[in-house]
Amino acid sequence: MSTTLFSLAFGVGTQNRQGAWLEVFYAAPLLKPSSEILAAVAPILGYSEGNQAITFTTAQAAQLADALKGIDATQAALLTRLAESHKPLVATLLAEDAQLSSTPEAYLKLHLLSHRLVKPHGLSLAGVFPLLPNVAWTSQGAIDLGELAERQLEARLRGELLEVFSVDKFPKMTDYVVPSGVRIADSARIRLGAYIGEGTTVMHEGFVNFNAGTEGPGMIEGRVSAGVFVGKGSDLGGGCSTMGTLSGGGNIVIKVGEGCLIGANAGIGIPLGDRNTVESGLYVTAGTKVALLDENNQLVKVLKARELAGQPDLLFRRNSETGAVECKTHKSAIELNEALHAHN
Repeated sequence: MSTTLFSLAFGVGTQNRQGAWLEVFYAAPLLKPSSEILAAVAPILGYSEGNQAITFTTAQAAQLADALKGIDATQAALLTRLAESHKPLVATLLAEDAQLSSTPEAYLKLHLLSHRLVKPHGLSLAGVFPLLPNVAWTSQGAIDLGELAERQLEARLRGELLEVFSVDKFPKMTDYVVPSGVRIADSARIRLGAYIGEGTTVMHEGFVNFNAGTEGPGMIEGRVSAGVFVGKGSDLGGGCSTMGTLSGGGNIVIKVGEGCLIGANAGIGIPLGDRNTVESGLYVTAGTKVALLDENNQLVKVLKARELAGQPDLLFRRNSETGAVECKTHKSAIELNEALHAHN
């Protein structure tokens, strides 16, 4: 048996009437737990190797709590609470960060992101969509869509209202994780798997997808799609206001530097360096042709926006007369052009 794990978490979740997992809540997931923890829990769970999601009983939860008392007080306390559960329990053990193979595994990786244990694109999420069932998120928790009508009738007969908040593969993050030091105006607009860093404010129209987010501090007033990370320091972030759309996806990571402003109804498909501004209503993709201007507004050359990716002190705007996308810099455009040639 391996003596190390990539991740371990004990969870409580919801299954449909056929026993299929709909969702899992992990209160305290671990990244790279100690070998002592693995040695203590493996015999009780019957774990030997690989990535596994193992259901366990309340009696086993009590055993696990006793086994971990002298090793990890937090996990021991959690398992003591799980021993009181009336809902199904699952332990998910990941020997490696590999392609997902079960719904509990998928939920664990989404938790790792929202608990800020791993940054966006720091995990393999291959195969995540087929493993996340499309469920009704209701005032009584997750409900299988095939069972929803019956559950609604049962609630009415008891004189209750079963409210359906959404029908989706992803739940809202705050039903599982509320990170410290954040403000979120509308929690329904933040999916589980979003990374919301300390000092981040997400306004009412802000939206943050899974495997995306901001390291903070910053303000999100637009859409941050999967694959986008507004970081800080070497990751390019902090103090960034986004009022438009930041688009990533696939294996693309869009990083945004310090002090950036992406105007209302604007968007980007390239990484931005520090102190960049994108004019309201302007969408800059990697292939957008950009007229590079010098300090006297004279044309230096026309290039594709990808060649300006990550450069600091840029203003992207649209010429109101010609409609051309232009870029100005606080530094000499000639120097920037020379730097680009040297880089290429």
